[in-house]
Amino acid sequence: MHSIYPAAPADDTAQWNLGPVIQALRSSREDKHKIRHNGRVRELPSREALTTIVNGLSAALFPTHYGRPNLTDESIDYFVGDTLNTTLNRLSEQVRRGLLFSVPAGDEGDAASDDAALAQQARDITRAFAASLPDIRALLVSDVQAAYAGDPAATSVAEIMLCYPGTIAILYHRLAHQLHALGAPFLARLIADIAHTLTGIDIHPGARIGASFFIDHGTGVVIGETAIIGQRVRLYQAVTLGAKRFPADASGALIKGTPRHPIVEDDVVIYAGATVLGRITIGAGSTIGGNVWLTQSVPANSNVSQAQMRND
Repeated sequence: MHSIYPAAPADDTAQWNLGPVIQALRSSREDKHKIRHNGRVRELPSREALTTIVNGLSAALFPTHYGRPNLTDESIDYFVGDTLNTTLNRLSEQVRRGLLFSVPAGDEGDAASDDAALAQQARDITRAFAASLPDIRALLVSDVQAAYAGDPAATSVAEIMLCYPGTIAILYHRLAHQLHALGAPFLARLIADIAHTLTGIDIHPGARIGASFFIDHGTGVVIGETAIIGQRVRLYQAVTLGAKRFPADASGALIKGTPRHPIVEDDVVIYAGATVLGRITIGAGSTIGGNVWLTQSVPANSNVSQAQMRND
């Protein structure tokens, strides 16, 4: 039989005149438009590896929900131990790769000793992260219980853990936030972005979120880096906890890390589409109605609706 496709030429690159293109791209990478950190970093953390790692951590935290449903009392601890050992080894390598980007630009030193120091730092971070897993699990259980108590449509804890995007997003966030706090911000940001891709919920790993947190429906929720959220807070879809303005230094460059996102105190409910901007405080027990645009603090037990608001 004859193929319906024409035979490829002996040298595929010849028909595209790729030689000059390849050379121009090399010149762009290595000289004209060089963006490589410190001029030498080529290893990047792997999104695929991080997805595998988060799946492993989830399985260790909740073995029958995210691991193997047929585990028994005799086998479950062996499963958790083996899963954690494999997953933490993988995590340490990804932490090391992320730490390569925490070395200040232009910081020249002995590459071999620097690499050894980063590898040890990655192991230390991973060990501290492993020690925090019981506390992370306790927070996640409080989140699941808040979802079950707060949603009349929920029929079981298993349904919440397997079907609710808000639960998946907060699971990723609890893990990412701990890595961020321990000194692995680049890796934490990648984990947060994977969660955003999976759920449509964008939570910066620097955001501090208290226990019993519930995001109902969830699509379009955005929580900024310096947001602080208290306990028993509930958000609905398309809520933004964002920055009102971005201060710059004398040269015009944005000043990074300054507190610029809201503080939401305990027992607050924020309904769908609300936009809360700036370093303002939503007092404990308050309710913020749907589609409200809020740029000023409100006292405890406030009830804010769209008709009451005005722009500054």
